[in-house]
Amino acid sequence: MKVHGSLFCGLHLMLTTAVALAMPVTAGAQGNTPKALPLLLGAGVFTFVLICALLGYVYHALALQTIASKTNTENAWLAWIPIANIILMLNIARKPIWWIVLFFVPLVNIVIAVLLLMGIAEARNKPNWWGILWILPLIGIIVPGYLAWSD
Repeated sequence: MKVHGSLFCGLHLMLTTAVALAMPVTAGAQGNTPKALPLLLGAGVFTFVLICALLGYVYHALALQTIASKTNTENAWLAWIPIANIILMLNIARKPIWWIVLFFVPLVNIVIAVLLLMGIAEARNKPNWWGILWILPLIGIIVPGYLAWSD
């Protein structure tokens, strides 16, 4: 879960921030707006994106912590620490810890993330294709909650 969040959501956050910071420049270039308005517009968009990212992080961390406690995995609190949550996910899926190195290899990390998420779904006694659904853009929001809070 957090692999998907940390890998893809981080890129999405940087892209959205760049767009939010570029909007005031283009709005101010037109010349007929007050000088503070573009800055306020950019600050508002940036704040909105930051709040959404924070809510997404809390949701994913809570879901991962719940999954860890339901699978009787030690140190469920590691879900709140950015790199340590990958180690927690490896423990939940019963994969070797050295796989964390593979998360730093481009393109290999996508395959490893899918295998890891499939292992987490199997650890919760769900079909392993739920791990594949986890990486889909809109469905991926629902999957961690389903795996965490369903019976």
